[in-house]
Amino acid sequence: MIFVTIYPNDERWAIRTTDERGRLIPSERAVRMLAASDERSYYGLLLSKNEETLFVTTDELLRLIEQWEHPMVRIEMNDAKTAQYVEQLRPIRQFLHDPAHFKAVHLTTDGSIEIDGVSPEEERLIVQLLHERFGPLLTDPIVQRPLLAHIRTYGIEPLRHDDPPLALRLQEPESFDEPWELSLAVVRPSGKLWSAPPSKRNVSIERALLKEWKGRAAAIEAQQQFITSLLPHVPEAPNDVLFFQTLTERDVQRWLQYDVPLLQAFDVPVVLPQWLKQLTATKMTAKTEVAPSYQSVASFDDIVSFDWTFSVGDETVTRAQFGELVREQRSFLQLNDRWFFIDPESLKRLQQLLSEAEEKEWTVRDLLLSQTPLQTVNDDEEEEPVLSFELHRQLQQFLHQFQQKEQLPHVPIHDALQTTLRPYQRDGVDWLLFMRSYGLGACLADDMGLGKTVQVIAYFLHVHDASDRPSLVICPTSVLGNWQKELETFAPSLRVAIHYGAGRPSDAHAFRTKVAEERPDVIVTTYGTATQDRDVLEEMAFETIVIDEAQNIKNMQTKQSRAIRSFTGRHHIALTGTPIENRLAELWSIFDFLLRGYFGSFHSFTTTYIAPIERDGDVHMKEQLQRKIEPFLLRRTKSDPSLQLDLPEKNEYNEYCPLTSEQAALYKAYVDETEAAMNDASPFEKKGLVLTMLNRLKQLCNHPAFFLKEPIDDLDEALRRSIKVQRIVERSAMIVEEGEQGLIFTQYIGMGTLLQRILHEKYGIDAPFLTGQTTKEERDELVRRFQRGEFPIFILSLHAGGTGLNLTAATYVLHADRWWNPAVENQATDRAYRIGQTKYVDVAKYVTLGTIEEKIDRLLREKTSLSNDLIQSSQWMAQLSDEDIRELITLE
Repeated sequence: MIFVTIYPNDERWAIRTTDERGRLIPSERAVRMLAASDERSYYGLLLSKNEETLFVTTDELLRLIEQWEHPMVRIEMNDAKTAQYVEQLRPIRQFLHDPAHFKAVHLTTDGSIEIDGVSPEEERLIVQLLHERFGPLLTDPIVQRPLLAHIRTYGIEPLRHDDPPLALRLQEPESFDEPWELSLAVVRPSGKLWSAPPSKRNVSIERALLKEWKGRAAAIEAQQQFITSLLPHVPEAPNDVLFFQTLTERDVQRWLQYDVPLLQAFDVPVVLPQWLKQLTATKMTAKTEVAPSYQSVASFDDIVSFDWTFSVGDETVTRAQFGELVREQRSFLQLNDRWFFIDPESLKRLQQLLSEAEEKEWTVRDLLLSQTPLQTVNDDEEEEPVLSFELHRQLQQFLHQFQQKEQLPHVPIHDALQTTLRPYQRDGVDWLLFMRSYGLGACLADDMGLGKTVQVIAYFLHVHDASDRPSLVICPTSVLGNWQKELETFAPSLRVAIHYGAGRPSDAHAFRTKVAEERPDVIVTTYGTATQDRDVLEEMAFETIVIDEAQNIKNMQTKQSRAIRSFTGRHHIALTGTPIENRLAELWSIFDFLLRGYFGSFHSFTTTYIAPIERDGDVHMKEQLQRKIEPFLLRRTKSDPSLQLDLPEKNEYNEYCPLTSEQAALYKAYVDETEAAMNDASPFEKKGLVLTMLNRLKQLCNHPAFFLKEPIDDLDEALRRSIKVQRIVERSAMIVEEGEQGLIFTQYIGMGTLLQRILHEKYGIDAPFLTGQTTKEERDELVRRFQRGEFPIFILSLHAGGTGLNLTAATYVLHADRWWNPAVENQATDRAYRIGQTKYVDVAKYVTLGTIEEKIDRLLREKTSLSNDLIQSSQWMAQLSDEDIRELITLE
């Protein structure tokens, strides 16, 4: 005797068995007793199980309950709950046995099932069983009704395989234009099929059958009626003759798609041609040689011509055959005695693409930038594209230049450029001009310090040799002065206008008048001003629009982003020092500025790329996006092996920052006050006044609070009051984002403390500050920690940290304020740039525009006759004449 326990398990039932002593019987033994009579499961072999438990569907459980009889074993219910489940299931099995009961089954308007005359629990179990039995067929609106009509007549039992067994056979036509044949076949003991010959297709079933089967004519007719009730998409045929029907190709498609799954659900054997059984949907593909209308690609708007060829697998399809497939909506194609099933979706997509090509004139731009699955012949893709292009030689060369950024036309650097470009910078200028020549926006995303600005300036010199229209540079306020200074330094021949501040033209007419009068080559403005003056700037078409630190337009909903993207320019350039590939919302905004509509709407970009990549981690979509942006993005990093040979070991440059209006007012008032005092001072007193003034002006250039001796509580307000502080903090954050380390040198405790507070409280960056008060033990520990990479930014007092330290972990050095002795600055720089440094070192010196900082810097660079001894301290400035001092301190 065995005892059975039944309990629900998810959407199945679990069965466990024990012997008379309560010991668990392994499922392998138990199944042989429980399913001893169940032919459908091959006597338990097909049932799901683990070592201790059987897992069965409701249908399988019903069959087992009905057959729980064993000649050697007595089967009992182990508990009341199991007995209750069995009692609930018995009437359901009785319901299923009688097809007449299925007349109570109805489909609701939403496709769900309702059953009359049964309890809610019985209805739930019957519906669950039907779903187990028929799966998706029960919810397919095309199959639902014929399925229900069949089970109302025949129930849910499969076809009984009497003697002789029957099958449905599909036979392909001899030629492309003949019909297919579907017929009832008798399966011989050898496995071969017999169908009525043409001469017996219209006689009674008994007369048509071979002698050995004539006695089974009535049974065969009944089975045939069962089978044909499962053919809703096949034309009706008489029931008193052996089933035979001719089908069109569309009939075959519907039969394969809808009727065959129905037949298989009731175990009706279906015999297909061998090639069709092995066949998966094959794409029809088109290949074309694409050639420009002229001998070379002169423009992205050049019209291209196509020479189409079609293929399926390795077989060629003529244009006439392709046209016939499309016209007749055929899916089966015979080529050289081989049959192919053409995927309808690929055929439809291909026809759409061909129609596009024939209805409008395609250009090089359409070919390379559209959603068309562009593939060249040599591509090794796992999946063959619907449409592939064999590019003419000229287009191949252009595509290589466009995608690889190699072999670009070399443009001589303009003689007016007052610096020597490094090889990678010359490559950048060539690339910008190449993209311009084809009307394509360009994103120059080189690392900080690699000279993006000077590459754009060299580009401007070339462009404005042949254009009277101005270009527009839009940048953060903090780098406005830097653009002004670098344009003045590297391209003094360019006429530059600054559109910023209270004195700028306030309306479109005044702006156009000023531009007409001054005829600037380059207009520089800020993001804030461009947003405020949108109506003014929208009125003008610019030669080129450059956005610096392009991440400023990352939020596409802001007024700023919408304003910038509304301006008109023949060419658009975005500059950024940080990778944009991983910030997808920012990437969309930048590309909508560079190539309006390239990625469609932000909503479609979110659906296509942002959600799959950021939510699902879809690597394929990320790679696809990378391929789409790659041609428009030029990014070189300091770690690029190809650049290392071209880079200096140390790159020193000035970062120019304007004063805020508050600083400028304080600066002018203090200079006026000091000049008045100097008029009545003795030479000795004047020397003291000059040295005091120099120190206070340097503090003012850092931050007005230091000059005014005010406490700093509000860090946001503190940032607004000094552009220099903004720039140093922003650069520090970018250094950390790049995974690098940097040093910040300042001669003022207040400046170091302020930078430390802002970096920690606003950016979460650990930035220790080494001063003269730091003990030797603390100092040594800080150096060890920095060298081990435990914190990214190290702030140092110029005097306390300027000598004797080895800080080669740093690849950036920022001089927050200037020391009048270059040797002192150089010694500080050499904390990072020294023996043991294996990386390129970037050295930025922050200089406020129009102030004594800029003038002393210029003096030190220009007065090459001054000996090192003479400039070992700031004492030399006290020896200057009154006129020289006045020139130095006057705010420009």
